[in-house]
Amino acid sequence: MSKSTAIVWFRRDLRLADNPALDRARKEHECIVPVFIWDPQAEGEWAPGAASRWWLHHSLAELSDRLEQRGSRLIIAQGDTAEALSRIRNATGARAVYWNRLYEPALVERDRDLKQSLRDDGIEAESSNGALLFEPWELLKDDDSPYLVFTPFWKQMQRRWRPPESCPEPRKLKGPDRWPASVDLDSLSLLPKLDWADGFSERWSPGELGARRRLDGYCADGADDYDRTRNSPDCDGTSRLSPHLHFGEISPVQVALALDEAGELPAGKGRLSLLREIAWREFSWHLLFHHPQTPLEPLKSRFSEFPWRNRKEYRDDLKAWQQGRTGIPLVDAGMRELWATGWMHNRVRMVVASFLTKNLLIPWQEGAKWFWDTLVDADLGNNTQGWQWTAGCGADAAPYFRVFNPVLQGEKFDPQGEYVRRWCTELSNRPSKTLHHPLQPGESISSYPLPIVDLKGSRQRALEAYERIKRD
Repeated sequence: MSKSTAIVWFRRDLRLADNPALDRARKEHECIVPVFIWDPQAEGEWAPGAASRWWLHHSLAELSDRLEQRGSRLIIAQGDTAEALSRIRNATGARAVYWNRLYEPALVERDRDLKQSLRDDGIEAESSNGALLFEPWELLKDDDSPYLVFTPFWKQMQRRWRPPESCPEPRKLKGPDRWPASVDLDSLSLLPKLDWADGFSERWSPGELGARRRLDGYCADGADDYDRTRNSPDCDGTSRLSPHLHFGEISPVQVALALDEAGELPAGKGRLSLLREIAWREFSWHLLFHHPQTPLEPLKSRFSEFPWRNRKEYRDDLKAWQQGRTGIPLVDAGMRELWATGWMHNRVRMVVASFLTKNLLIPWQEGAKWFWDTLVDADLGNNTQGWQWTAGCGADAAPYFRVFNPVLQGEKFDPQGEYVRRWCTELSNRPSKTLHHPLQPGESISSYPLPIVDLKGSRQRALEAYERIKRD
């Protein structure tokens, strides 16, 4: 080991265990300077939304505490990344910078230029894979083109499967002789000024320790039944690991090893189904890497001519959707859960997205932007893929004629109405038989609204719109 100092640049890998960049730096250098740089401008249109910033604040606070327990500290900087790294290098004499890769289009380009600039200055600059089981260039079709359909992607992943290896968690970290200046976490102003996120802390435990508890608890009590419970919003049947994965408080490698200690493909249907969801996450990141235009543009170019309503027409309907005031019980329950918790059950995400894009004919980009600001697990890959899938304009997309009926979806996946009653309390005394149906003309229940659109008529309108671009 050389007697030298290295910077470990933390981004969305806010953990000490199974952190390849940290592990690599420790093997090559004696002194480690952990650094986080708040530089939202670098992310272009996709700087972290309000809910993500809330999570980030608390995750950074825990990471800082865990580093101090190991004799180290987290250096927090704000502003241009290259300038911040230069200041810290000059203050510490660091001759190397290590980080784990990200795959958002703006950051891929920024990181590539930064790595070359550091190397041109004689600085060792190395990146590692700390976010995926397979890099976007590792799983390709026979002609070396990226997959556009999930099922063959998943089959290829299973064929190529190898037991993943996890990096050990450091017990001690030696710092430099002189620590550089660090700004206070509160000065980043990540927490919302209004109190809308006050309830988040009752439901979430941001940070590596919370992620481990969630993973261990779910693998002990829920993973074996995941295939059976994953679509039921009325029970706690999902892992809720998505925000922990987004911020890198836990890695896909750790999830895979928790599902099967030997790192093999899980044998049980429930555990294999959960790993399949990890594969869907990977598929989304692979798509984004190979098609960087998709956060704002449809993958299928003919959808650029789709006859969406104009903003003046849909402005009030969009607001009603955002507020959970559409008069469609399952849709409203999902949107209220999102506002109160920063999260929404995945089955309900598909229903509310279908309602926005197909029943209301509001562009999918509007929904994607709202989710981006309000979800604590706002992954650009998953968010983009999910909205394009539902709208029918993305890879492996739902058929254009598939319009989720929120009444039938509610009756199937929330049969006793527990989910709707939890979030739409005005409807708590309504009979289960009619709970998922919108109110009829002349019917009144407390302050619950009449439906803003007729489900049958709006479905037909959507099918006609899709037929237009299909013909064109």
